[in-house]
Amino acid sequence: MKILTLIIKQCFFDEIIAGTKKQEFREIKPTTEKKYVEIGEDGYAVEDEYGNCVPVKYDAIRFYVGYNKDRDSALVEVVDAYTEVFVDENDQPIVYDYKGEEYWAAQIVYNLGKILEVKKK
Repeated sequence: MKILTLIIKQCFFDEIIAGTKKQEFREIKPTTEKKYVEIGEDGYAVEDEYGNCVPVKYDAIRFYVGYNKDRDSALVEVVDAYTEVFVDENDQPIVYDYKGEEYWAAQIVYNLGKILEVKKK
């Protein structure tokens, strides 16, 4: 099982456990893109036929509340994932520069499924 580890706030953790929060969103940054999207041999994000970044396939997400050793955690199934590009008021992709490279502002969306495990502190 391939598991992504993410840190979240207690309020969002509680919503996931209660079943009211069904999606998790993370901004894709140059420093985190390898964690969220597939990277090709050329060092750039792999795109599908529609030009969207292809998400790394995870079976589940391990959510941890904060950074303390003694903390709540949960393992939650990932049903699927997709990326969204942020656009401006003219519906054009928002582009920014990072270390001389252009990047599109984007996020990854994880659709959450079953709660597989919960550990309360």
